[in-house]
Amino acid sequence: MKFIVLALALVMYALVIVFQDKKILWSLGAAAVAIVLGSVFPADVFEGSGRAFALCHSARDLINWNVLMIYIGSMIIAALFIYSKAPSRVADAIIGLSPNTGIAIVLILAMTGIISIFVENVATVLVMAPIALALCKKLGLKPVNFMMGLAVMSNLEGTATLVGDPPSMIFASFAGYTFNDFFVHDGKISVFFFIQAGLLVGCLFFYWIFRGAKDKVQAEKTQVVSLLPSALLLLMIFGLAAISFLKIEFVFASGTYVMALGILGLLWHRFCQKKSWREIWGLVKGLDWETIFFLIGIFVVVGALSESGLLADFAAFLAKCTKGSKLAAFVLILLVSIILSGFIDNVPYIIVMLPVASALAKSVGTSPELYMFALLIGSCLGGNLTPYGASANVVAMGIVKKEGYPMTFGSWLKMGAPFTLLTTAAGAVLLWLVWS
Repeated sequence: MKFIVLALALVMYALVIVFQDKKILWSLGAAAVAIVLGSVFPADVFEGSGRAFALCHSARDLINWNVLMIYIGSMIIAALFIYSKAPSRVADAIIGLSPNTGIAIVLILAMTGIISIFVENVATVLVMAPIALALCKKLGLKPVNFMMGLAVMSNLEGTATLVGDPPSMIFASFAGYTFNDFFVHDGKISVFFFIQAGLLVGCLFFYWIFRGAKDKVQAEKTQVVSLLPSALLLLMIFGLAAISFLKIEFVFASGTYVMALGILGLLWHRFCQKKSWREIWGLVKGLDWETIFFLIGIFVVVGALSESGLLADFAAFLAKCTKGSKLAAFVLILLVSIILSGFIDNVPYIIVMLPVASALAKSVGTSPELYMFALLIGSCLGGNLTPYGASANVVAMGIVKKEGYPMTFGSWLKMGAPFTLLTTAAGAVLLWLVWS
């Protein structure tokens, strides 16, 4: 049965890679097959007994509804935050206060990263793109490097907190991390600070890229629609921090809180902003439902992989390959994660590899955080390696193509590869020094 479950997962992954536009179909289809197998062979696929157990177990235990509610609620708040035009107003202020354009560009890229901590990466790129394009036109600069910068910086910082990206939410779910644990865990600095090391190196990298832009440009002052979405965003951040601090036992506390804020935002959009129900439905319909349903299927398939014993076997194999060396295993996880995430979706990869990384850490006698953090950093930052490693990259390429600057795989790699290696190395070195 282990081989059947493994074959099911491999076929699903192959179909997701080859036919990415139908990845929901493949993940939900594979999940359905896993549930059927668990019903026919209840003792071999899932940890339980009884033919009805597989379906109930999958819906109740394997699918992480708390993560899904956090994702949906934060996407609604992010959409309203973008609608308010607050990010554009802040960018205008940065341009006005910067001594020259080169520094202004670097600060805008840093701001893009900070926004993506709380806003989905693609949405961040879309809201910052008009600012970047307008600035490039005023200076007579090609927008290629600026747009690439928006994409890679948003991907970088999306890893920093629990609400940044699906991989961070998945990691938090597996490791039992709260919002605050992303900052400090067991008395040591955590994921947020490792990512900031990468951000610092990324800013220096782009300062070198734009070091020749010395002109001063006057910025326009965008009119903010309303400050309420910004207030909702802050309430989400501080509310999640409070829930983490209070250690509320209700398992869906975080998800329920963020969803409630999202619904409150929709009601404000409908009645205070005088939007029609059709427009509200359009906003909700435009959320990233593809990732939501994709995750549901992946949760079930990876649950079958784990409970059948396959992931524990894989961890033992990796420990054997690295001959018990803590450093060799650390480097292996980082490199494999960077390379694979440059070409495949990091969501299913990280779901599969988290229990493997944890088991591998135990086998070599080190803290699970060392390898799980390495996995998270490598798989998220590795998406910057190629133009197809992250959705934000594809969007950035599409925007510059419309501006008359089509990009090739090789041209992306020239900047994406050094940026990925430098930022990942910065985060990884700090991680090793703190947690090894």
